[in-house]
Amino acid sequence: MPFVPVPKDLTRVKSKVAFNLTKRQLICFGGGALAGIPIYVLTRGVLGNDTAVVLMIGLMLPFFLFGIYEKDGQPLEKILGHFIRARFLVPRTRPYRTENMYAALERQNKNEMEVKAVANKAAKNTGKKPAFRRKVARKQ
Repeated sequence: MPFVPVPKDLTRVKSKVAFNLTKRQLICFGGGALAGIPIYVLTRGVLGNDTAVVLMIGLMLPFFLFGIYEKDGQPLEKILGHFIRARFLVPRTRPYRTENMYAALERQNKNEMEVKAVANKAAKNTGKKPAFRRKVARKQ
């Protein structure tokens, strides 16, 4: 009786379009062929056959890597983007900062006291009742 393995995680199964390749692979391989074959044809008479082949392989290799390589479900361009952002664009040291809630309450209390002092001073100068009075909690 033949045995066919079925993957447990079906989210990783890619749909094949043609020649057992995915659409992404076909596009990348086609781009590699469009870049490499004309370079080979145009340079083999000038540079020689061996050098033209090496040049063609060097030009086609990135296309093949972008089509095939995948790590943790992410294609190569996303991995390179994360690497470039982490290595060059974002500062390396990220200071650990916490927000002290007690300090925030102290700042708020200080600001309220300043506002009350200004209001009371203005009330004394004009002869009116102070706009802000300190609320005292009463015991019941």
